[in-house]
Amino acid sequence: MEPRGVVDDRFAKVAEVFAQLLADGRETGAGLVVRYGGEEVVRLSGGWADAARTSPWREDTLVHVYSVSKAFAALTLLKVLADAGIALDTPVAALWPDYAAAGKSATTLRQALSHQAGQPVFPATAGDLFDDAGLRAQLAAAAPEWPPGTAVAEHGLTYGHLLDGVVRSVTGRSLGTVFREDIARPLGLDAHFGVPDADLHRVAELEVADPESWKFGEPGDLTHRALAVPPGALDVALHNSERWRRAEFPAIGMHTTARALCGFFAGLADADGPVARLLGGELHGEFIRPQVSGWDLFLGFDVTWTLGLQHYDGDLAMGGLGGSTAWVSRKHGYSCAFVTRHLAGPHRMMALEEAIESAW
Repeated sequence: MEPRGVVDDRFAKVAEVFAQLLADGRETGAGLVVRYGGEEVVRLSGGWADAARTSPWREDTLVHVYSVSKAFAALTLLKVLADAGIALDTPVAALWPDYAAAGKSATTLRQALSHQAGQPVFPATAGDLFDDAGLRAQLAAAAPEWPPGTAVAEHGLTYGHLLDGVVRSVTGRSLGTVFREDIARPLGLDAHFGVPDADLHRVAELEVADPESWKFGEPGDLTHRALAVPPGALDVALHNSERWRRAEFPAIGMHTTARALCGFFAGLADADGPVARLLGGELHGEFIRPQVSGWDLFLGFDVTWTLGLQHYDGDLAMGGLGGSTAWVSRKHGYSCAFVTRHLAGPHRMMALEEAIESAW
């Protein structure tokens, strides 16, 4: 299908690249939005929302964005801390006493938020993907892989349950509930940890571009272990089920649109923007500033982490398995979000980013 939407003349090359990705099959269903100068200068939808190719991708199509979710999970905990006046260097166990087990009594909220808690892997005994309480309990009881604060590794699947344990201890509500009631609703943000029944018809059906590419790490290594437990965590057929779409699983489970993501990132770094107003100046500054840099043992490359975001020479970004990505360029003053149901590598976003950057 030909892409649909609007494109400012300055960004005509972006539309050309987007159309070519669809034409040659590197993309089958996606949305792309770029905001600049307070306006949407690119808003494109293309391809299909389902594998049968009967439902065109629309501007309001929701899609599962994997680890892009982590930015919103982190924001939710930070909102809870802001409201309760809790400092970032407070030990997790001071709020969630069970978490003190197995040498974790000194692990701080800052370390948890910046992927330094040493728990990128659920215990091997973790079995039920939908047993939120059981997964939190096992994470609380487990020993860290290394002393907290001594290494960095993205907490691929555990991040959401770790933050959720704190959120529940402080508020008595789940992370997904706090996000919906205290963040998404006030901001008018079309993003969901647990898609409401009324919106399930908008969710895109995921498909893996190449089954061989949907394998991560080698048996026994950290990356493989981190994504293999609990079983089924990367089962795309399961992710296409209503049960998963209704679930929270906040490390990877958010469903959202390109417009919502781009709009959120557009105001992310603004000291007077909506995120700053939610958190207050001090915590907003902590949210977006670098917290730790170095070799990420899960990702296998150098990363600078903020509290839930990646930092690249001033830019703030977060991407997920399969290709969905959002970022704000502080150098050029634009924000961008690309969301896709066609799970593949970063080649599409790299091509689109090159086209966007060519406008300057």
